[in-house]
Amino acid sequence: MSGPSEGAADGDVIRRHLVVSGRVQGVFYRETLRRLALEKGVTGWARNTRDGLEAELEGPRPVVEELVKWCRSGPPHAVVIHVAVTEVEPAGATEFRVR
Repeated sequence: MSGPSEGAADGDVIRRHLVVSGRVQGVFYRETLRRLALEKGVTGWARNTRDGLEAELEGPRPVVEELVKWCRSGPPHAVVIHVAVTEVEPAGATEFRVR
């Protein structure tokens, strides 16, 4: 007999791709996101784009969802206009990198 199905628990590993638009450069958005990800054990990456920031976050569902929520406001001097979130397959990342 097989055990409980995988993918149903809140602690499951998920990965989200984010595109953040607004004034998010020069306000320590990437660095703060990196620090929070490290503190919470989330892996992935973040990089500036022409119009804002792009990132992928991978880790336990509740923690990734918490960071996605943080991304909607960012650090104190950021002005976040929109955050597009897409589900992507976990990649097994082992660190969080700023690109």
